[in-house]
Amino acid sequence: MLNDNLVVFPDSPGGAWAHRQFGAEAPQMVPHASGRPWLAGSWAPEDLVVAEAGRVRVAVFGLSAITPERLAALISPVRGLPDVDRVARRLPGSAHVVASVHGQVRFQGTVTGTRCVFAACVDEVPVAADRADVLARMTGAEPDEELLAAGVTHGMFFAPLSERSWWRGVHQVAADSYLAIPGNGAARTVRWWNPPEPDVPLAQGAAQVRESLREAVAQRQTHQGRLSADLSGGMDSTSLCFLAAEHHPDLLTFRWNGGSAINDDPRYATQAERSLAHAEHLTVPETDAPPVFAPPYSLPDTEAPRALTRGMNAIRSEIRLLVEHGATRHMAGHGADELFTGSAAYLHTLFRRSPFAALRQLRAHRALYRWPLASSLSGLLRGEDLGAWWRRCADGLGRPAPPSPAPALDWGVQVPATPWATGDAVKTTQTIFYGVADQVAPLAQDRGQHEALTALRSAGPALRLLGREFAAEGLRLELPYLDDRVAEAALSIVPHERYTPWRYKPVLATAMRGLVPDVILDRTTKGDCEESVDRALQEHIPDLLELFTDSLLARRGLIDPARLRTTLLTPPRSGDVWSAQLEATLGAELWLREIAARTTTSAPAGPARDDSHRLHRVPDPEERS
Repeated sequence: MLNDNLVVFPDSPGGAWAHRQFGAEAPQMVPHASGRPWLAGSWAPEDLVVAEAGRVRVAVFGLSAITPERLAALISPVRGLPDVDRVARRLPGSAHVVASVHGQVRFQGTVTGTRCVFAACVDEVPVAADRADVLARMTGAEPDEELLAAGVTHGMFFAPLSERSWWRGVHQVAADSYLAIPGNGAARTVRWWNPPEPDVPLAQGAAQVRESLREAVAQRQTHQGRLSADLSGGMDSTSLCFLAAEHHPDLLTFRWNGGSAINDDPRYATQAERSLAHAEHLTVPETDAPPVFAPPYSLPDTEAPRALTRGMNAIRSEIRLLVEHGATRHMAGHGADELFTGSAAYLHTLFRRSPFAALRQLRAHRALYRWPLASSLSGLLRGEDLGAWWRRCADGLGRPAPPSPAPALDWGVQVPATPWATGDAVKTTQTIFYGVADQVAPLAQDRGQHEALTALRSAGPALRLLGREFAAEGLRLELPYLDDRVAEAALSIVPHERYTPWRYKPVLATAMRGLVPDVILDRTTKGDCEESVDRALQEHIPDLLELFTDSLLARRGLIDPARLRTTLLTPPRSGDVWSAQLEATLGAELWLREIAARTTTSAPAGPARDDSHRLHRVPDPEERS
C-alpha cells in the first residue's frame, strides 16, 4: 500500500512545537538548515529529492527525474522565495515543490491541480500539507456543510469552487499560487504562475506538445515491477501507449472489451494492438466488470467527496488484475479531453478579433449541434462578465433545464438544482455562488483559454482523488496529460486552431502524426458507453434507494429522500442531467459515512476552529519551550 503524505512546518520555535505535537509519529523527517523540523510524513525514497545551497533547501516531492545534483545547480542562485519561480518552471513531471529559504517556507503544487497544497493553523502556528484531511485531524476541523449543500445541489464544481477545501478551517491554495510561511507571522498565498499567451500556430505548438508529452511519458520509469497503460482505442490512451513503448517494449496494456453497439473503441484498440507487437495486451470482457452503480458502496478516503463514484468497483477490479500481472505504475489518458477539446466559447473572443472567421466557425458548430440562429448570435454578442455569469448560475438553480441545450458560448455550463436538494440546500448554494460572483476574475482574457484552465483546474483535483484508489492497492496512477509542461505547451496554441468544429482533437492528432497509426488519429468519433451506464443505473436503483434509507445528508437537511426516490423511479427524459449529479450526491454520502466510521474508532485531535481566513501571528517563541 502506498501512503505518501507530506506535512510542512515553518522554521520557527512554533513550528518545532507543532511538529512535536503532531509530526513526531511520522516515519520520516527532513530538517530546515536551522535543524528545526521542516518536512514530515511518509514517502518512497524515489519520491523526494532534496538539495541545499547554504541556508537554502528545496525539495521536489512526487514524480520527477531530477537528481539532487541537478536540483542543487538550479537552486544555487536562489536568494528569496520569488527566485524559486525559475526552478519550478524548469521541472518536468508532476510534483510539489517545497523551499526553505533563509527562514521562510514556500510550498506549491501543480498548476493543473493534480497536486494540491492545504494550510491551517495549529494553535495559531501556520502549517501545511498535501492532504486536507491530515490537517483536519491535526486541528479537529469539521466538514464544510455549506460546500456539502452546494455539492448535492449542483453536482459539478468549476474553479474556484473546485479549489475550496471541504473542511472548515483548512484553506486550499489556488493552483497558480504558492503558500508562503514566514518564520514568525501570518502565512499568505502568492500567485506565481500565469498561463502562456495563446498565440502559437498549430503546427509549431503541436511539435512542442509532442516533445513535452514524450518527456512526460519517459519520466514514468518503474523502479520495480512493470509499467501498464490503458489502451481503450481512443486517441488519448493509444498515444500514451505508443510513447511508452519507446522506453518499455514490454508494456502491459489493459482494456475492457465490449460495451454498447455504438461504442467503436474495441475496433480501434485491436488495430493499435497489432502495431504494439512487443507489448502484452490484457483484454477483459466487460461482462466480467462489476456494473456501474452496483454495490458494495465504499470510498475509503476522508479528504473530499469523490465526483467519480459510479464505476469504482470496476476500477478496483482493473487495479487488482494489473497488480497480479506485476504492474507498479499505470498510465491513463485522463485530462486529455480537458486539454484538447472545448466548447465554442473561444468564438466569443475570436469574434471581437476576427468576426468573419468566428461566424464561419459558428456556422459549422450550429450545423453539428443544431443550435438556433437567434440564441447563437445572442450568445456571441453577449458581453456578460464572469461575475454576472455566476449570478445567473445562482438564479438558475431554481429553474428547470431548458428544453434544448443552449449554444455553448458562455463562460461555462449552467445546470438546474438536483431534484432532491432541499430548499435550504439550494439557498445555501445560491449564497455561495453570489459570493463567488463578487470576487471571481477570469483565469485568462481569452474566453477559450479561460475555459481550458477552468476545465484543467476542476479535473485535476478530482483525478487526484482517483489516484488514491490506485495507491491503496499498491499501483501508482500516472496522468501525463496533466503535467504542467504538457499543459503549458497545449495552452500556448491559438484557441481557434486548438478547438475547431472540423477536426477531432487537432492538437493531439498533429502532435502524434507519424508515431501513432493514422487510423487512430483520423477518428471522428469518441466511444460512447452511456447506454450501458443508463441500463446499469436502472438495474441498481433498489440498491441506491436502500443506501439512502438512513442518509447522513438527509439528517443534515441537505437532501429530501422522498424526492430522491421519486426521481430515481421516474424514467429519465431527454435532457435530464441528474444522473451525473447523482454521482456527486453518492460521493458526498459515502464521504460522510467514512468520516463517521473513523471518528468512532479514534479520538478527535482537538477542538474545531475556523482559521482558514486568518493564518495569523505565530505566538512569541518564549510561549512554548
